[in-house]
Amino acid sequence: MAVGRGSLPRPSAADLRRLVTRAKAGDQDAVDALYRLHVDRIYAYLAANVGNQHDAEDLTTQTFMRMIESLDRFQPRATPFAAWLFRIARNLAIDHFRAAARARARAQSGGGATPRDASAEDEALSVLDREVLREELATLPLGQREVLTLKFVCGLTNAEVASVLSKTEGAVKALERRALRTLQRRPIRAA
Repeated sequence: MAVGRGSLPRPSAADLRRLVTRAKAGDQDAVDALYRLHVDRIYAYLAANVGNQHDAEDLTTQTFMRMIESLDRFQPRATPFAAWLFRIARNLAIDHFRAAARARARAQSGGGATPRDASAEDEALSVLDREVLREELATLPLGQREVLTLKFVCGLTNAEVASVLSKTEGAVKALERRALRTLQRRPIRAA
């Protein structure tokens, strides 16, 4: 997967609508362009939420596979494309955590495979600054963490974040303010 090398400059809203229309009509070049436009932000969102590179890459791939499968059902008037795509990624991340929780429960009850231990790949992924940030974000309530990740890691607007999380823009702003206030009150930790 070419995560980290795919992004293109953001197109205008009209250009993006045309690109989505072409992709819905089966234009593979348009599908490729949609992938390149969004892959880095989707990967960043998933990596920040699932915590390791391998799972983030798998979920990024699944997100774009689901995008291709569901493109004919996308309604541009109902939601912005980026918000729709991030909602797919978010749902896949939730499914990932549910599956991991079930696996842990099976392992603790003695039936089934043991959960995967932290691997060298996880350690290699963790740049100290990112690890500190991830730890700080992990202490926030889920809603606040999602707002900060979508807004500052993925670069979504308040309207897009609101659409992804099925909240109002006012609620997104309130969650952002609370999260930033909480983080500001904490002592700065060295990496």
